[in-house]
Amino acid sequence: MYPNPKHYSMVIQWDDEDQIYVVSVPELPGCMTHGKSYEEAVQQGQDAIESWLMSAIADGATIPPPKIVAA
Repeated sequence: MYPNPKHYSMVIQWDDEDQIYVVSVPELPGCMTHGKSYEEAVQQGQDAIESWLMSAIADGATIPPPKIVAA
């Protein structure tokens, strides 16, 4: 079983040129997506995290842990 996808960080930034919100997940290399609205970007980000994790499991790759902010 992999870590809870909702425990991973999402950085959401506005792209003025394309008029979209761009989502990146710092803990998961190459995990990026976008959405036309903020809400869509969050949903797309959650979907991208789940897909990244499932792919890593299928490939037998190491899964980076989520960042822990509070200790």
